[in-house]
Amino acid sequence: MKNDFTCGFIGLGLIGGSIARAIREFYPQSHILAYDTNQDALNAAIADGVINLSLSSIGEAFSGCDYIFLCAPVSENGNNLSKIKKYMSSDCLLTDVGSVKTDIHKQIEAAGLSSRFIGGHPMAGSERTGYINSKTLLLQNAYYILTPCKEIPQKSIDDFKELIASLGAIPLILTYEEHDYVTAAISHLPHVVAASLVNLIRHSDSSGGIMKMIAAGGFKDITRIASSSPVMWQQICLTNGENISGLLDDYIQSLIRIKKEIDRAGAESLYQFFDQARIYRDSFIDASSGPIKKSFSIRIDIADEPGALAAIATILALNQINIKNIGITHNREQADGVLQVEFYEESGIKKAEEILSAKGYVIYP
Repeated sequence: MKNDFTCGFIGLGLIGGSIARAIREFYPQSHILAYDTNQDALNAAIADGVINLSLSSIGEAFSGCDYIFLCAPVSENGNNLSKIKKYMSSDCLLTDVGSVKTDIHKQIEAAGLSSRFIGGHPMAGSERTGYINSKTLLLQNAYYILTPCKEIPQKSIDDFKELIASLGAIPLILTYEEHDYVTAAISHLPHVVAASLVNLIRHSDSSGGIMKMIAAGGFKDITRIASSSPVMWQQICLTNGENISGLLDDYIQSLIRIKKEIDRAGAESLYQFFDQARIYRDSFIDASSGPIKKSFSIRIDIADEPGALAAIATILALNQINIKNIGITHNREQADGVLQVEFYEESGIKKAEEILSAKGYVIYP
């Protein structure tokens, strides 16, 4: 593929900005233009040297693009498609970055753009949003699912797959139906379950909040994703409801089965239930490339004395290690270390371990 292609972005937030940064890094000769309703984001991208041209509307400037990325909120896709269609050249490839693919594929078909569209879902992200938080390396070693329309020429698929791989991501081709079912199972359903568990505790807790007080152990870990954006998950449930509902039915039936085994004290069945889950869970690849982001944290044994926590924070700050969260672990039922420190990136773990270990601290993963 050529190195001096032209790439357009409609929307330049966290994902759009990160893809644009990666393209600029790996293809410095490329020409990148972008439209966003947030002028500050466009001004920052110009100042950073990420984009060459800032646009105040979707217009003629997009006619020279080899690739156009739809990175605005999915609710704007229909409106943006109607605008961009008239300016796309016949050999321009259109793609998106949404986490649900059925709706966009139906809109693409209705717009008559099936021969020029490959759906995209980079399985990377952050709790922090907007262009200001975009990173060149956000896509590194992350799965990037591609859902090409049936009418797309194979060469276009191969070229786009090569582009995505060259940015450090791992391209994976699925149909849009497969994508929505898979992500419903491994991402959407877990978010529903986590939120329902949190709400169960909220309703079941005593007036003194005893459950909430001691939920800092395993419960807090398995429900971490319940802190995600309620607006985003509302929209995902509305756009991928059929798959989520079907999997919820399966999950409810599995809960009913295990409830029966608990009620009848079925020792062997209960053992098999937990053992099979343990074996399968331990076979997972320990990577952060899935749809639910890995938490990058370590636990540290510290003395129960004034200034102990501050000393850790100071050591890390002096070594330019950015801390996402830090706090005392009161519930140590399943974990070693009294102080938990969470980082924004995996690289922070290794650097912190080396520095703190050299100073005599005992570190637990």
